[in-house]
Amino acid sequence: MRNVFNFSAGPAVLPEEVLGEAAAEMLDWHGSGQSVMEMSHRGKEYMSIHAQAEADLRELMGIPASYKTLFLQGGATLQFAILPMNFLPQGKTADYINTGEWSKKAIKEAQLFGKVNVAASSEERKFTCVPPRGEWRLTPDAAYVHICANETIGGVEFQSTPDVGDVPLIADISSNFMSRPIDVTKYGVLYGGAQKNLGPAGLTLVIVREDLLGHVRPNSPSLLDLKQQADNDSMVNTPPTFAVYVAGLVFRWMKRQGGVAAVERRNIEKSNLLYDYLDSSAFYTNPVARADRSRMNVPFTLPDAALDAPFLAGAQERGLLQLKGHRSVGGMRASIYNAMSLAGVQALVDYLRAFEKQHG
Repeated sequence: MRNVFNFSAGPAVLPEEVLGEAAAEMLDWHGSGQSVMEMSHRGKEYMSIHAQAEADLRELMGIPASYKTLFLQGGATLQFAILPMNFLPQGKTADYINTGEWSKKAIKEAQLFGKVNVAASSEERKFTCVPPRGEWRLTPDAAYVHICANETIGGVEFQSTPDVGDVPLIADISSNFMSRPIDVTKYGVLYGGAQKNLGPAGLTLVIVREDLLGHVRPNSPSLLDLKQQADNDSMVNTPPTFAVYVAGLVFRWMKRQGGVAAVERRNIEKSNLLYDYLDSSAFYTNPVARADRSRMNVPFTLPDAALDAPFLAGAQERGLLQLKGHRSVGGMRASIYNAMSLAGVQALVDYLRAFEKQHG
């Protein structure tokens, strides 16, 4: 067993069981005599891995047959450009809800390809909340509405799916992928990098309603045409095979845990444990509106920035790693994704209490 707890925002902690399985199969996958990293992506061995990973993903998320599931590369950041290339026709407008740094990046990329309406923003409130639905000024015939379902840096999360009528809703779910059940049919596109909840960096998952495909801008590269990717089973080029394999192991691990609903119950328990302590303390501060707090990323500050360095040094000594906040906001951040144990969060709370007693 490992003797550290990794609170990194991503690449992030993976289930120890999964790492053990991958290690055991590293040199010889199922008697094939090959590592997964050595397999042809067109060979029967890898094709079986790919198919099983997709089947388990569909089962866990309840993805209907009318949606395509794609295993791609480039991260969510490349999708910021791919989305308007595929779904924002010339002369149309895309609506974006600005809830933090990742929303801002998505907006900036989309503006390269067409008209973007920032329909609501919490920037003036320092990205400490989701703008109330009544503040949204949506375009009646928008090509789509885009949200970042969980802002990794600011710790702001949509707690439910917003109603945008018949306009396709697109969501970046990189940092809360499969952390809670969602109704896929309420979305046109769901996408995210795997390196928070699902596997190693290098894999990007896209779940797209099939009828939305086929309208990519002329002269777009084949790799960026989501219909071509769907028609070719995500193999317009060589997919990130080892990352798909590890994600498949994570999906199987989630099924053994009882599925997404069971994982959500544990995520609620973990986040409540941490937030309850922070709220009881006059020493630590979490700036996010309670109704919009992320279960995955918990930012907090100490009363004096001069305490940050000793806090992090003490955490390191206790095996509590990667607690430094993002450089753009400072402070601390504990990322408590699906694979983080309740014991890890309890160890963090115990340290918060001890540090406050010593310095408060």
